[in-house]
Amino acid sequence: MIPDFALLLLALIIILASAELFTNGIEWLGHKLDLSEGVVGSVLAAVGTALPETLIPIVAVAFFGGKHGHEIGIGAIAGAPFMLTTLTLGLFGLAVWSFSRQNLRGKEIAISKAVICRDLRFFLFSYGIAIAFAYMPAIASYRYVVALLLLAIYGLYIYQTFAHEGETGHAPEILHFERLLNDKSKKMKVIISQVGVGLAGIIGGASLFVDHVAPIAHGLGIPPIVLSLIIAPVATELPEKVNSILWARIGKDTLAVGNITGALVFQSCFPVAFGIAFTSWQLSEGTTLSSMIALFFALIYWLLIRAGKLKSWHLMFGAGAYAITVSYLIAKHSGH
Repeated sequence: MIPDFALLLLALIIILASAELFTNGIEWLGHKLDLSEGVVGSVLAAVGTALPETLIPIVAVAFFGGKHGHEIGIGAIAGAPFMLTTLTLGLFGLAVWSFSRQNLRGKEIAISKAVICRDLRFFLFSYGIAIAFAYMPAIASYRYVVALLLLAIYGLYIYQTFAHEGETGHAPEILHFERLLNDKSKKMKVIISQVGVGLAGIIGGASLFVDHVAPIAHGLGIPPIVLSLIIAPVATELPEKVNSILWARIGKDTLAVGNITGALVFQSCFPVAFGIAFTSWQLSEGTTLSSMIALFFALIYWLLIRAGKLKSWHLMFGAGAYAITVSYLIAKHSGH
């Protein structure tokens, strides 16, 4: 397994470097287009960084098929919102706390309440519909209608996001390709090239990570449900985690949190619509538990943000819940 671990480390380095290129480039793209930080974080960054984990269930169902492929696909679909609401937001909270203790930023989380509450509201609605559908066999024949409904909800979300942009942010830090190419013009083609290279690196690095996580998990005797629900999202959601920490360090909290909550909306619409339309969409105990936890924490954070009381330590509770849930699922399936 040593070569797999070495390639795993290489994949992590690729993801980290690519995420830095992507976040810097996407900020400049939004700045050039006069877009608000809410739009940049919740739409541009969120969709871009959500692509790796979106591919996992599609590949699992399309190339493996059968019960095994469907289980992995559904597990990966449910694992993404679970990890985003618990571990990913928890790591952001930890980053805010840590950087504030080093006097690199303030300790308060400065986010746009309208942007993040809108994201969480859309997530609660769309993901709630998807989970409820799994326990309503009487309407199973309407699966394509429900899938189209979820896609329509995302269209409405995009419309509302652009219709209520808010204020644009300050000029980002110097464009990395500007240094590399010694080009001070910040032309759109240079910005788009950097975003494209960063995104390609993120997707390639995440794919490499997943390719070598699988044999390691198999060698350690970890069952497929744990792989799909826990390990695959850890790998594919590294971009959101890294992006949120990079933006937290420089105090761009709306970008950091919007990247995560925007990915939540995307994950609760596109991959879930695919799962409902093309899999059995029968949730196991593990996927049901993780889905309920995701909805619970999203609701709690929505209420705290509305009340203006969200603190970094609130978010860190989510990371604790993630650790407890993962430990339970590994213990439960380790004998299988």
